[in-house]
Amino acid sequence: MERYKILEELGDGTCGSVYKAINMETCEIVAVKKMKRKFYSWEECVNLREVKSLRKLNHPNIIKLKEIVRENNELFFIFDHMEYNLYQIMRGKQKPFSEEEIRAFMSQVLLGLAYMHKNGYFHRDLKPENLLVTNDIIKIADFGLARELSSVPPFTDYVSTRWYRAPEVLLQSSTYTPAIDMWAVGAILAELFTLCPIFPGESEIDQLYKICCILGTPNWTTFPEARNISLLINISYSEIMPANVSDIIPNASLEAVDLIKQLCSWDPLRRPTADQSLQHPFFHVGTRIPRPIWDPLQLKLNSVGPTPNLELKLWDFGTQPDDCFLGLTLAVKPSVPNLDISHKISEGREEDILFCSGFRDHPQQSGFWSLLSPDHNGITPPVESPLSLSFSPIPHSSIGAPQSTGFTIASLQPNILDRPLLAMSSPFQQGHCL
Repeated sequence: MERYKILEELGDGTCGSVYKAINMETCEIVAVKKMKRKFYSWEECVNLREVKSLRKLNHPNIIKLKEIVRENNELFFIFDHMEYNLYQIMRGKQKPFSEEEIRAFMSQVLLGLAYMHKNGYFHRDLKPENLLVTNDIIKIADFGLARELSSVPPFTDYVSTRWYRAPEVLLQSSTYTPAIDMWAVGAILAELFTLCPIFPGESEIDQLYKICCILGTPNWTTFPEARNISLLINISYSEIMPANVSDIIPNASLEAVDLIKQLCSWDPLRRPTADQSLQHPFFHVGTRIPRPIWDPLQLKLNSVGPTPNLELKLWDFGTQPDDCFLGLTLAVKPSVPNLDISHKISEGREEDILFCSGFRDHPQQSGFWSLLSPDHNGITPPVESPLSLSFSPIPHSSIGAPQSTGFTIASLQPNILDRPLLAMSSPFQQGHCL
């Protein structure tokens, strides 16, 4: 170790202390981890999990083990030096991270985890203190609890810091998988938005209780190999309903909340892998998570021809001859003025079309309407309600391109009167309703 000069202590842990040092020969700044126990042979050294894993793993988002030094039965690991850990950065923040910053950090963590898992290891102790950062580059560190995927159970039940410990570990399952790393990723992702731990338990039973308060009571059969399931039963003797995660993390987007909920799932089998997480819309801006839509009509789409396209782009509508979209029917209050009904019988089928002939005189109105007759696909529009929406598959109809002052529907031609119109709702300054 004469080549290295210790500059300052960076941290002290259970297994060792970490120092900032300089290589006197190359002037390179490094981190030196001095193990607390004595090592009397090289065989002891190379069989350490931290050594075995880091010698095999080589990735930009995993800390690099540069050298191992054994001197006077003391063992030293030489690592890349990183300026901060993620906990230090969060503690020093005056305002929350932007979603772009969070996305950049977490994508790197997941890339490192995906590489690690593919190469046969899982970390078991992911937490902000073990994610090191320099110049917006983040690296996973501290592999003291890392284990090979091929390891034979039973596994130890004391892994990871309590706040980031997966439920199956808290319940002392005899086996667990890399899904415990994914749980920790979900907890860290939530913490990056709030700058506070999402599950700050003060004990194992309190940890489980805080998880129940957010996720709700789990299905006890999810953990068939848990040896400590009584802990969970004791705190969930009455059903605890899940909280609204968006209320707990109000500054998180819908995509971020969805990813957190998937990662922090009670069931390890439901958590996405690192690779799957990287494909989530949260990491692909512009790909939106649709909000659930309640369909009161319970349409039977298997009898209406081609599968509807759920994405309607008015600027290139109708470019494909076989386009089939979801039509929107909007029922309005009967008090809306100047509404006319056109009644038409075609090929034995009756059809009513509701339209507003005086739309120009009412610039505050904001919609077009179409009504389907009761026998059209067996659907009856709910016109009795003050305002309701229904969806029905329709063939594409002729619609003009959107203008800057509103939308215009082309005039009804005889050859399209046997088709229901596409109904839209949008604020208008000007418009035509024909």
